[in-house]
This record gives sequence, C-alpha cells and structure tokens, in this order.
Amino acid sequence: MADMVDTERDAPAGRDIVPLGEAVKVWARVAALSFGGPAGQIALMHRVVVDEKRWIGEHRFLHALNYCMLLPGPEAHQLAIYIGWLLNRTIGGLIAGALFVLPGFIAILGLSYIYAAYGNVSYIAGLFFGLKAAVLAVVLQAVFRIGSRALKNNVMIGIAAAAFVAIFFLHVPFPLIIIAAGILGFFGGRAGSPLFKVGGGHRGGSAVILEDRDSLLGEETPPHARPNLAWSLRVSGALAIAWLLPVALLLATTGSGNIFSQVGLFFSQMAVVTFGGAYAVLAYVAQEAVQHFGWLKPGEMLDGLGMAETTPGPLIIVVQFVGFMAAYRNPGPLDPMLAATLAAVLTTWVTFIPSFLWIFLGAPFIEKLRGNAELTGAMSAITAAVVGVILNLAIWFGIHVLFAEVRPALWGPVSIDVPVPSSVLWPSLALTAFAALAIFRLKLSVISTLAICAAIGVMWTILAGSGTTTP
Repeated sequence: MADMVDTERDAPAGRDIVPLGEAVKVWARVAALSFGGPAGQIALMHRVVVDEKRWIGEHRFLHALNYCMLLPGPEAHQLAIYIGWLLNRTIGGLIAGALFVLPGFIAILGLSYIYAAYGNVSYIAGLFFGLKAAVLAVVLQAVFRIGSRALKNNVMIGIAAAAFVAIFFLHVPFPLIIIAAGILGFFGGRAGSPLFKVGGGHRGGSAVILEDRDSLLGEETPPHARPNLAWSLRVSGALAIAWLLPVALLLATTGSGNIFSQVGLFFSQMAVVTFGGAYAVLAYVAQEAVQHFGWLKPGEMLDGLGMAETTPGPLIIVVQFVGFMAAYRNPGPLDPMLAATLAAVLTTWVTFIPSFLWIFLGAPFIEKLRGNAELTGAMSAITAAVVGVILNLAIWFGIHVLFAEVRPALWGPVSIDVPVPSSVLWPSLALTAFAALAIFRLKLSVISTLAICAAIGVMWTILAGSGTTTP
C-alpha cells in the first residue's frame, strides 16, 4: 500500500484538510460505533463529519453518497473512503476504509469459530433461531425505510415493481435489472424530468443544513481532488493488482475446482456486478451461495446476517462468514478451521479492495459532476429498483424462515418457491411477529430487537429441547 501513497507526488499539490492524527481518531470512533446496517452507518458518518465536526457540507456529503450508491459493493464503506480521501488524500482514504472494516472482520471471524465448533449446541442454535426472526423483521424495515425515501412518485414505484417481478418471478439477473434502471434514469435525468431527481421532485425537510461554503473543506475542490488521469491510473492499477493477483495465482496453481479459487473468483465477480448497496449484495450472495454453490443452507445465511447485524462495520461483512463456511466444509488437505480462516481473509480482501479502487479511480472526476442531472437520474432509478430487489430478498428469507418445506412451482417462464402451508414453523412465526412489532410499533433499535429475540430464542430452545428450532 505504500506505493499507492507515494503516487501522491503525481497528483496535484494538496494538503490535509484536517490533521491526520485527528482523522484517525474520528474514523476509529466511527468504525467502533457503526452498527445498524448501511442506513445507520451513513447516518452516523453524517452526524460526525457534517453536524459535529463540520468538516464537509450537506450537499457535498450527499453528492459523495449518490456516487457510492451508483457503485457495486457496500455504499457505507465506499462513503468512508471517499470522505477520508477528500479530507486527507490517499492515505486518508486508505485509513478510513481499513478502519471501517477491521472491527467487523475480527468480530465475524470470532463468531464464525463459535458457530462452526458449537453451532449444534442447544443454546447456540437457540441464539441463531432468535436472530433469524429478528433479521427478517430488519430486512422488512429496510424495504420500508429505503422505499419511503426512493419511491416518491408513480414512476419510481413502477421501477421498483418491475424490478421485483423481474427478479422474483422471472429470475432476471440482478445486474441486468440495475443496468436497465440506470439507463432509464440517465435519460430521464437528461430530459429534465423532476420525477428522476433525488426525492422525486418533492421538497425536503425544513431542517437547517450545513452549507458547503460554511464547512472546513469549503465549496471549492481541493487540489488533490481535482482530476489527474496519471494519478488515478497508477493508484487504481496498484489496487487492481492487489485485488486480482491472488485470485489469478489460485486459479493457476490449484485450478477452478478448488474451494479457494471458487471463493476468490465468486466474490471478485460479486464486487463488479452487485450495484445498489449492501442489501442488494445480500440478495445476490444468498441466491448464488445457497442455490448455486450449496455452500450454506438458507437458515445459515440468515445466521450469518444476524452476526453481521450485531457487529460494527459494513453489513456485507456477512460474506466473510459465507467464505468461512464454504472452506470449513470443503477444506481439502487442510485443517477445516485453518482452511476456513484463510477463506475468510481471502473473501474479505477481494470484497473490499475493489471499493478503494472505485473511489480512487472515479471520485476526482465525480467531484466535477456535482449537480449533474444524468448522474442524479441514474442514481434515483437504481435506488428505486433496489427496493424491489430487497423486497425479493425479504420474501425469500421469510419463506425459508417460516416454513420447513417449500416446493417449486412453474407457470411458463414464471418460477417461484411456494411454501407448504402445513409446514409452517409456529415458533418462528411468533418470534418474527414480535420482532416486527418491536421495530415498527415500539420503535426499538435494531440492536435491542436482535438482543431480545436472541435471548428468547435461547430460552425457547432450552425449554423445548433441541430439534425444535429453525430448519
């Protein structure tokens, strides 16, 4: 990584907007407190860097967020890199992005060890039984929360509905849905339609905002953030080598059938095609890891999501658990725990390194496009499509959490999994209803809801005896 920092001498002259030591402390604080999924993490960053520190203004923050939402991968992680780069150049972006991932990586790795070693013990099984129900309610909340912001008019509602039908009933590949939405939004924005503006042409709230000119960064573009093609190519080239070289070496030395090659290649592909943020990534990973590769069962995917919801850092850190379990069950000549640990590191590496690449390659040019109508239109349409994709994820999770048996049903080009009514899991249904009540009616936080449901799950499993939990 030192070589990438050295490339600053090829970039336009610049300076740190805030002292690097202070920035490190702030990003460590953000990383330690970044619970609650991408919405909570973005809100935390906004509160710290805009409201408290007043380092950047409201419009600049939203412009950076809009760009990150257009990228494949976890938007909250990319936003941290973007702001870190704006404030402290390349080293600032590297530090902000690395710190954002580190606490979650350590926590998920520890929980994965416990899950693999003791997952069948009654209280561990009960813990994840409770988490599954809560996670289903959390995903439903994400549908409503993102939908309430994105679906401000009938055009956006129509895009979300079309995306849901395409992925749930027709199994249209996720990247095609996002590309189609982006193209539609691009031309809608170019035509000047207010329906494709952020917020759907509706006026925002009346809260006082920090104008860019009143922030520490100001409204001018700092020298290091101005487009410099030579610098962008050098930094992104170094990152591309760091990302893809390990995967190429694995494929060359072990072949495409090796579990490490499969994990490295799959999550590298995921980093390219999963547009629309963390919940969109989860829909893609769940579909492929469970249905295509068979690395996990649907219930285990929810277990991993429950882990990710209860730990700091990007929600998409759940992919680390997927890679861990894939190698744990297919270790080859290695010890299962060693194989799983190596796969967890590999998964995390190829998942998050691309985020740095996208930011350092594109952010200087995106800074010149603040207020661009086409970019805004594409982002609005993609966000609307993601609502439909997340609804698909919620229904898919719900079917496998609440029913012990599902059967495929075919009607011409339409193919869906239909639950068998007699196989309903009443404890899961009751706990999911409680979790939904806690989140939607009682307004409990995600962490509180997860903790309560986990405790109920443990008590239920111990009282009822093992074998009565989720499928």
